[in-house]
Amino acid sequence: MKVVFFVWVLLLTMMATQGHAALKTLGKGDRLTFDPSGFPAQFRPNWEIMKVKCIKCHTMERTVVSITTGVAPISGQPFDRSATRAYGVKMMRKPDSNMNKQEVKACVDLMNWMLTEASK
Repeated sequence: MKVVFFVWVLLLTMMATQGHAALKTLGKGDRLTFDPSGFPAQFRPNWEIMKVKCIKCHTMERTVVSITTGVAPISGQPFDRSATRAYGVKMMRKPDSNMNKQEVKACVDLMNWMLTEASK
């Protein structure tokens, strides 16, 4: 009886956590992306930059996984505020990224906000 009660409470807790997630996503697999409808107005232009520039080299799935788990999927390293800055600089230096400092800053600011939201 105690086991059934524990499983029931565990399931309810998991459902409540998913229902109150601060960051919402859309799609699955390679089509996984963020749902920007919950983004503050100040970050909507940043999202427009991010969704165009970041998918030149990889799918948005990589970014979603990094932000929602706090771990970069390829390297396995922590994905936190210092990592967003480091990845931003790295992407700006890539010759085919066509990203300038303002675009990198916009993406880093958005990712830092999303990291904060994901940790709630």
